[in-house]
Amino acid sequence: MKKLNLSILKASILVIGSVAIFSSCSESKSKEKTNSSKALALPVYTVEQADAVTVKDYLGTIEGKVNVEVRPQVEGLLQEIYVDEGSFVQKGQRLFKIDPSFYQEDLNNTVASARVAEAKLKNAQLEVDRLKPLVDNEVISDVRLAAAQSDYQVAKAGVDQARAEVRSAQLSKDFTVIKAPVSGYIGRIPKRIGNLVSKGDKEPLTNLSDIQEVYVYFAMNESDFLYFSKAQAKKDSMEGRAYDKQKRLTFPKVTLVLADGEEYPIKGTVDAVNGQVDRTTGAISLRATFPNQNNILRSGSTGTLKISEVKEQVLQIPQVATSELQDKTFVFVVDKNNKAQRRNIKLAGKSKDKYIVSEGLAAGDRVILSGFDKLTDGSIIQPIAKQQ
Repeated sequence: MKKLNLSILKASILVIGSVAIFSSCSESKSKEKTNSSKALALPVYTVEQADAVTVKDYLGTIEGKVNVEVRPQVEGLLQEIYVDEGSFVQKGQRLFKIDPSFYQEDLNNTVASARVAEAKLKNAQLEVDRLKPLVDNEVISDVRLAAAQSDYQVAKAGVDQARAEVRSAQLSKDFTVIKAPVSGYIGRIPKRIGNLVSKGDKEPLTNLSDIQEVYVYFAMNESDFLYFSKAQAKKDSMEGRAYDKQKRLTFPKVTLVLADGEEYPIKGTVDAVNGQVDRTTGAISLRATFPNQNNILRSGSTGTLKISEVKEQVLQIPQVATSELQDKTFVFVVDKNNKAQRRNIKLAGKSKDKYIVSEGLAAGDRVILSGFDKLTDGSIIQPIAKQQ
């Protein structure tokens, strides 16, 4: 009987042990299932180094290649206006007319004075011609001839002076008709017929712009300018060219974005650089030239110039991988245990749909691309590799 009870006890212990082991295994598998179900499946991007093209924007003002203020050279009442604002005129075409009455009378007076001077010169020449044979025959002394010759020189100078006054009066009269100094478009005309105009007026009669080719003036900060200067020096060094102070700094072709947000269809060329940096702004002035055969661009307009820069071997991440909080930029980085960690980074520009990272990340780091609202530090994720 005792032997039977002992056998039953041993069997009971074996059953209890088996149940405990099975329960422990089931609990472990259940925990693993639970943890697996908690892991978020999110896309991640592996950070790499590569060349990046960045585009910098610069606000520019547009001016015609020839931009002339049309001002009167004489004073008088405005008698005629031959053109309208915005019209195109050819070089030499009449624009305005000032009442010429006063200048015509002045011209008439100077012409009359010139004729008097010419008559005096003729009389002086006759006197010299009369006295010369008398002196040659020793009828009179040569002193009288010398005096007559002196009077002749005075009369000749008087004629030269009178003729100069005629030319001056003629110029003044000609200036009453104001002609276009260049071909171009007429600007605003503030004066009206009957207004008194003079060369001392604050406002010009109008502005005349030749806009077949236009200049766009803009300012670049010193840092960007140094980038292009160093890039040029590096290129020259690689090509074995010696430094030439006469050589113009080369920039990439520039794109002009107009006020309506559309790009001007023709690219421009940066062809002039100011010789020094403005101490007050820390910027340097440049000029880009654009052809304008279709007359789309007008003087006084503004636009945005876009210039590309190539950054070599920089870290880049998709812009969608970042979030901002109080002027700081963050990303979620996945560690080797697939845990998410929020990290503060610093940006150094953007290239298309990517940011260039200067601090906070290294090549090979994995950053999460979406689902930030579900993440906290230490969240376990199931990474889905993405390449952009």
